[in-house]
Amino acid sequence: MSHRILVTGASGYLGGTLLARWKEAQLPPYSKLYALVRKQEQANAVKEYGAEPITIDCQDPEAIKKTLVDNKITIILYLIDALGKTSVPFIEGLSEVKEATGQDVHFVFTTGAKLFSSHVGTPTDKPLLDTNPALYDIQKSLDVPSSNGWMRVAVDANNTVIEKAGDLGVRAYIFAPCIVYGKGEGFGNKISIQTVAIVKAAKKVRRVYKVDKGRPTWPVCHVVDNSTLYLEIVRNILAGKDIGHGRDGYFLGSAGSVAWDDLYAAMAQAMAKRGAVDDAEVKEADDEVLQKMGNALDSHKEMVPVHLGGSCTFTAEHGRKIGWKPQYEAQHILEAADEEVELILENLE
Repeated sequence: MSHRILVTGASGYLGGTLLARWKEAQLPPYSKLYALVRKQEQANAVKEYGAEPITIDCQDPEAIKKTLVDNKITIILYLIDALGKTSVPFIEGLSEVKEATGQDVHFVFTTGAKLFSSHVGTPTDKPLLDTNPALYDIQKSLDVPSSNGWMRVAVDANNTVIEKAGDLGVRAYIFAPCIVYGKGEGFGNKISIQTVAIVKAAKKVRRVYKVDKGRPTWPVCHVVDNSTLYLEIVRNILAGKDIGHGRDGYFLGSAGSVAWDDLYAAMAQAMAKRGAVDDAEVKEADDEVLQKMGNALDSHKEMVPVHLGGSCTFTAEHGRKIGWKPQYEAQHILEAADEEVELILENLE
């Protein structure tokens, strides 16, 4: 029996670009590609990419499992909820498909690099490879600050995916996007998250501000390279290769890291050029500025550094081991900052 694949989050920034890149990836043979949709216009859109639209009431665990079993879905790319509210019934549904068909089943869960960073208490004094065999244990032992409560939930979601999938014989993979940039290629959202936060906050306070001491760094990845890593995972699965799953199944999409200060400076230049800030100087944010930035991001001031700062030494190695080759080096994000700011300002307006 050939694999049947479900992509969720097809109208989003990451999922949309993934779907747009699907045909040209020339993957090994599979039976059918489905895309989870909520609206008729989304259904029409995903058909253009060769996907069959499918609708599931994600508030109903039994409906999730029944849909997976009825359609014999064996691979899920889960890009809809890093908090994992519906991950368990999707995993349970895959397990039922495996029981009915005897075929291996796979669950690719999308998390985030924040959950491997200083924001959750991950040590950042040296590189943390995504091939580190202790990653599950590190995540399990994290003492997440109470102020970052939702991140505790998200870390727990990563662990739950590994544990539940292992119990039920489902091959699980934890995929962590980082600072992703570039124009989304799908039919829905065209812009990212962290770069957008920098622009939104700076527009509000008329200046780009740094929010950390020192020069912390963060991994970065062009949206196209992020998509090709998803596709490389799928390619290997379809080829019947064991690329490491469960506690050995962590993947970071990143070509390398840049300092926040350098990213702030590049984006400040681009915003000043367009009159979106008063000038290109980057200053250190005080409490009053953080409060205003928080207002711009619909967040508390304590959460502003979580949106656009922090230290993350999570380092990508796993993808290259399975054949992934990023097209854009890390420094490209600085070269592309002008284009990124233009894209964000257009879409915000």
